[in-house]
Amino acid sequence: MTYASHAGAAAVDALLADYAAGALRSPMSVLIEAHLELSPDNRRFVHDLEAVGGMLLDEAPPVAIADRDARLAAIFADEAPAEPIRARPRPPADPVLPVALRRFIGRPFNEIAWKSRLPGLKECHLDSKEGEASLLWIRAGQAMPSHTHTGLEAVLVLKGGFVDINGHYERGDVAVADESTDHKPVADDHGEDCICFVVEEGHVRLTGLLGRIFQRLAGQG
Repeated sequence: MTYASHAGAAAVDALLADYAAGALRSPMSVLIEAHLELSPDNRRFVHDLEAVGGMLLDEAPPVAIADRDARLAAIFADEAPAEPIRARPRPPADPVLPVALRRFIGRPFNEIAWKSRLPGLKECHLDSKEGEASLLWIRAGQAMPSHTHTGLEAVLVLKGGFVDINGHYERGDVAVADESTDHKPVADDHGEDCICFVVEEGHVRLTGLLGRIFQRLAGQG
């Protein structure tokens, strides 16, 4: 991963810190979990963050709970009999999808249904109640339309790579953009298509010539 500025690295570190604190919702947490499968360095970083968080909890003064015994009795009285905990089966190895993403999607890569969006661009929209998520398949050397965002976007590269104004990204890397970013990602022209997992907390807004054309067609220009 090669960043053009410290801002990109700081944005990824912020997501890692939120993940360690349990503050990310799906599908963003799935993206970071999948990233950690592919990035030993950041896996160690998150482990260290979790260890620091655990030490801070150990050092925190205990908080007294009024009528503790009565509260515990009420909780256990309402509980249904516990069912045996069964480990989730591990999905078969997939050459493209990390385990966390394979579980989230519910099928292997070779069974994904793609829809053509633009020449050289295919998408598979993924159902999620807590954020927009999709897989993108970008032909090698293909440029995406210039665009910005109305919220945070995180992109995990699963295959191939791409470059934009913020840096160059390959398998396992995470790229972050927001409303301050106006970019035109271009897939690497190395003979291998670029496949990404994308999570949007807002919407994509086209800019440049294509954006101006759409605005005029919509009567906004």
